[in-house]
Amino acid sequence: MSIYIDVSAAVHRRAGLGRYAESLTRALLQREPDRFALFHNRERGLQPLQGLQWVPTHSVRLGYKPWRMAVWLGQLARIGFDRLLPGAELFHATEHLLMPLHTVPTVLTVHDLIFHLFPQHHKRLNYWYLNLTMPLYCRHAHAIITISESSRRDLTKCYGVPAEKVSVVYEAAAPRFRPVSHEAVAAVRRRYGLPERYVIYVGTIEPRKNLTRLLDTLLLLHERGVGDKLVIVGSKGWLFERFFQRLESMPQKTVFLPGYVPDEDLPALYSGATLAVLPSLYEGFGLPVLEAMACGTPVACSRSSSLPEIGGEAAAYFDPSNTKDMAETMYGVLVDGEQQEEMRTRGLAQAAKFSWSRAAEETMAVYQRVRSHTLLLTDGEIDGW
Repeated sequence: MSIYIDVSAAVHRRAGLGRYAESLTRALLQREPDRFALFHNRERGLQPLQGLQWVPTHSVRLGYKPWRMAVWLGQLARIGFDRLLPGAELFHATEHLLMPLHTVPTVLTVHDLIFHLFPQHHKRLNYWYLNLTMPLYCRHAHAIITISESSRRDLTKCYGVPAEKVSVVYEAAAPRFRPVSHEAVAAVRRRYGLPERYVIYVGTIEPRKNLTRLLDTLLLLHERGVGDKLVIVGSKGWLFERFFQRLESMPQKTVFLPGYVPDEDLPALYSGATLAVLPSLYEGFGLPVLEAMACGTPVACSRSSSLPEIGGEAAAYFDPSNTKDMAETMYGVLVDGEQQEEMRTRGLAQAAKFSWSRAAEETMAVYQRVRSHTLLLTDGEIDGW
């Protein structure tokens, strides 16, 4: 019997969801390597997770969109997909997609309810799909894991999910995120053609990330004599047209867009920055906050959703809807070397409070709780609790 983990988001390299699925899986395998099996939907050409080829794996050969539709229709028609998970004792859906199962208890990770709270920041079809399916998936899951108290509150408020059904298990920065040498920073700076002083943002380019206001904030900083440039690391998400229109009006060589950067280069990019900034209107967790802190980089971020919960007393906060407040907060850090040093020290301590080892331990506790509360009916189907 095996606990199956859905690693589809990691195989498809889907930004934050993929990082979560892969990091948690590797941490769980370190604890009990013979206990787990992997599941994913895999389009032709996609490669399995590096170094995990030895783990028993089952997959379906469907593209991302067809698989999402199949899962939804299966849930509506109560068609069990149990045969896809031979010998399963439990299934953990690590993204917002829970396949229908009749004889296998399930755990669902809900990262956030951005689509519900900020529908204007989602593609129309994706919004309608998630709005129709997520209440169904949350109702059918035997237990839910979420990644912050903020997301837990949203679940109970928006969907009426009983608080006892939801467990908060925090994410963490990967072990590779740590301060690196000046030589490594210089090498990465040369590789990407970056300036000597820069503010860094890491994440996708999409409306809720609030990057258009960040560009306006950068101009306010330059007007006050702060010459740090802005480096935006990440791929295009969706509805990014307005950002690039605004970018065209910016002075040359004030904003650098290296695009997608390999994971191994990120610690040096963080370490080389004067300040890391996350101006999001909403984050389910805000992993770049911890990644930057783990590299010894001061962080300024929004005073919204989960970010104060994650940054604690180590970050500087601003109102993400107010560019003047954003500029004032960032200015205070950028011109004060003593404050930067204090924030580096506090940030390293804050990041150390989070670990994937702890996340794996707490996730295993959820699995055990589900197994102990699951009742098998006489016909072999699982009854919820």
